[in-house]
Amino acid sequence: MSRISLQLMVRYLSGSRCSPSVVVWSLVGFLLSLHLYSLVSHNGGKVGDVQFHTSHHTLFRELEEVEEENIQIPPPKGKRSPRAAKRRPKRPTTLIDEFLDENSQLRHVFFPDMKTAIDPMNDSGNDSFNYYPGRIWLDTEGNPIQAHGGGILYDESSRTYYWYGEYKDGPTYHAHKKGAARVDIIGVGCYSSKDLWAWKNEGIVLEAEEANETCDLHKSNVLERPKVIYNEKTGKYVMWMHIDDANYTKAAVGIAISDYPTGPFNYLHSKQPHGFDSRDMTIFKDDDGVAYIIYSSEDNSELHIGPLTEDYLDVTHVVRRILIGQHREAPALFKYQGTYYMITSGCTGWAPNEALAHAAESIMGPWETMGNPCVGGNKMFRQTTFFAQGTYVFPLTGLPGSFVFIADRWNPADLRDSRYVWLPLIVGGPADRPLDYDFGFPVWSRVSIYWHRKWRLPSGRRGLK
Repeated sequence: MSRISLQLMVRYLSGSRCSPSVVVWSLVGFLLSLHLYSLVSHNGGKVGDVQFHTSHHTLFRELEEVEEENIQIPPPKGKRSPRAAKRRPKRPTTLIDEFLDENSQLRHVFFPDMKTAIDPMNDSGNDSFNYYPGRIWLDTEGNPIQAHGGGILYDESSRTYYWYGEYKDGPTYHAHKKGAARVDIIGVGCYSSKDLWAWKNEGIVLEAEEANETCDLHKSNVLERPKVIYNEKTGKYVMWMHIDDANYTKAAVGIAISDYPTGPFNYLHSKQPHGFDSRDMTIFKDDDGVAYIIYSSEDNSELHIGPLTEDYLDVTHVVRRILIGQHREAPALFKYQGTYYMITSGCTGWAPNEALAHAAESIMGPWETMGNPCVGGNKMFRQTTFFAQGTYVFPLTGLPGSFVFIADRWNPADLRDSRYVWLPLIVGGPADRPLDYDFGFPVWSRVSIYWHRKWRLPSGRRGLK
C-alpha cells in the first residue's frame, strides 16, 4: 500500500508544474508521515507505544546527560616507545598514538593507577555502586578482576550473576617478531555478584594445560571471548570460546560443559563451525530457548550466524552470512521488543576503533547497519568506542530498553592491566539512517551508548532480578 501511494505521489509531482524544492519537501513530508505510520503499525496501532520511550527516558535522564572530554596532546618529551613510533613515524601524534604509547604523558588518563581503583570492600560511602570506566576494578579480596573478553550469566536457581572472562594475570610477550602481544593461557576466570558491583572471585573454572602441547588448552595457544549459557533441558552450563594457535591459523571454537556455574568445566573439543574459520565470537540465547553462535569468518571479512543443537553442544547445518565485506568482529547481541540488535567493532588488533550498531527483525537477517552508537566524550572517544572494544550487552530488568554495554580497554603493553568499560546503553528514539535494502526508514529504534567518567544504576535497580 505504501509503495503504491509513493509511486502515485511521485507521478503526480513529476507531472505538475511545482518547483524542484516543492517536490523535494513534499516527498520528505510524505516519507516522514509514512515512517510515523509504520511505527504505529509496528506497535499494533497503539500510539501510546510510540511515546513510550519519552516517559521511560525520565528514569535514565541523568545517564543521557553525557560528559564531554577535552584532552590536549602534550608536547613531545623524550623518546616515544618503539610501538608508538613504528605505528606513525612521520605523522602528527594523535590520541590513539598516545593511548598505545606506554611512555605517554597521558598514560594516567587512559589507565589510572591503583590509587583510584574501584574497591567494593573499602568504599568511601559516596562511591558505593559507582562505575568508573577505565579504572582498576577490584574483587572482594582486593585483587584486580580478571575477566576479559567475557560475558554475564544470570543464574535463576541461585539468583546470582556470574561474570566469565579471560584470566590474563601473566606476563605479556610476543611469540615471534611479527606476532601480536599475548599472554599464555591461564584459563577462564569466574566471578559472582548479587548487585553487579561487588564481585567475588570463584576461581579459574576452565584451566590451561601445562604439559600436553597437542591440547587446545595448552598454555602456548589462544583462548578468547568465553561465554556461558544454561541449558534447561540438560541441566548443563555450556561454555563456548574462541580457540586458536599462537599464529591465529587454527581459527576454531571450543566447547566445555559443567553441572555448576562455578565449574569446573569439562573441555570437550574444538571445531570450525559449519566448516568455516572462526575467530571473534559470541553466543546468544533467545527467548524461546534456542541458542545461536555468531562468529567472524573468511579472514574477518564477514560474520556468520546459525542455531545450535538442542543440547547447545554443536552447530546445526543452518548458517547465514551477514555483514559481508564489512570486516567486523567482537559481536555482542541483544534483543528488545522483538528486534535483534548487535554491536560490532572493526578489525585493528589491540588498537581501538569505531563501533557500529546493527539491527534485524529476524536473527538470521537481513541485518542493517545503524551507524556509530557512541554518544559523548569527544570525536576521538566516539571513533574509538571510548578507547575500548565491546564484548557483551545485558538488559536491566525493570527498565525496558535499558542495557549495560561491557567493553575491554586493551593494554597491549601489559594485557593483564587491561581495563573494563561498563556504560549505559539505551534503545530509543527514531533511527537516523535509512535502510540499505529498501526505500524508507526502519521501524526499530536507534541504539545509544552514553559516555560517563562516573555513573551508577538508577536507585533500586541493584540486584536487578
